[in-house]
Amino acid sequence: MQLVKAGLCAFGMSGKVFHAPFLKEHPGFFLAAIVERSKNDSAEKYPDATIYRSVEEMLEQQDIELVIVNTPVQTHFEYAKKALEAGKHIIVEKPFTVNASEAQQLVDLAQEKGLFISVYQNRRFDRDYLQVQKIISEKKLGTIKEAEIRFDRFRKDPSGKEHKENPEQAGSGALHDLGSHLIDQAVQYFGMPDRIFADVFSMKGEAFANDYFELILFYPDRLRVRLKSSVFSKEAHYAYTIHGDRGSFLQERSDDQENELAAGAIPEYGTAWTKPLTQADGILNFINERSETERQLTFSEPGNYMNYYQQIYEYMVFGYALPSQGIEVLQNMKIIDAALESAREGKIVDVVKS
Repeated sequence: MQLVKAGLCAFGMSGKVFHAPFLKEHPGFFLAAIVERSKNDSAEKYPDATIYRSVEEMLEQQDIELVIVNTPVQTHFEYAKKALEAGKHIIVEKPFTVNASEAQQLVDLAQEKGLFISVYQNRRFDRDYLQVQKIISEKKLGTIKEAEIRFDRFRKDPSGKEHKENPEQAGSGALHDLGSHLIDQAVQYFGMPDRIFADVFSMKGEAFANDYFELILFYPDRLRVRLKSSVFSKEAHYAYTIHGDRGSFLQERSDDQENELAAGAIPEYGTAWTKPLTQADGILNFINERSETERQLTFSEPGNYMNYYQQIYEYMVFGYALPSQGIEVLQNMKIIDAALESAREGKIVDVVKS
């Protein structure tokens, strides 16, 4: 099997949980380099990876083909640009960049260099997201009229992470952090909206970046999609609520890959490595072809973040489809830009599509 040598730009939570374990377990990748500015935390689990003290030093290594830019979002543009200029293919953690202008510059540079950018939209490989996608594609709900996607938490105390909570830093806050997932999912399900209205602010106070948002996406044919997140949600809501002219579907946020990985689970290659469900995680209520109402409890199939890296490998080696390519996720950044404008101006704004 052809080996792809990869390098990680950081070994924080993202590197430890979402990237290094998959690069190690996938037989087509060799995790050759990890950037740790002062520590050697990666040495025990990844002894074959050389530790570098700066991204720049790692980028000098000619044999590294793929670089994962998993540093704070405020540095994504800088490091992604340097990696492309060094001739590396790149995976950029979400959110892609601080704004659409930065994303566009990176997309243009990658095209100029003949390199690829993929954005790590891992929630496309969550069991709950995939179940909703399946239900929509089966058309049991008929024409979709309304949808709500939520990502709620209960975190009343600050995390202490400046790049996520300092309101003076562009790209901080829940809209970029969790919104980049919800917006991506809405676009995958329904395409780009025409207009948007957004309420974005900090429930914890002005000293903190936004920790609450509600976006209303306006689509043709009277479809409305609401995206919402709050840090003061002690009791869980259904993460996905989909209503059509033939029925409704409610889906819990049931994917537990992140928690299992953080607890030390090994994402085995070629197998569903997550724990199976013990109870239903969805409700489907619809009018069937016999004009009878059916109400079913549903069970989602396991998700697997390994499939993201499998698709990356297949693209690099066989030329198959590239997952969540930069030019595609650039559109999500335009929605984030429009949401911030809407919240600032207090009005519905158009979403730039071209």
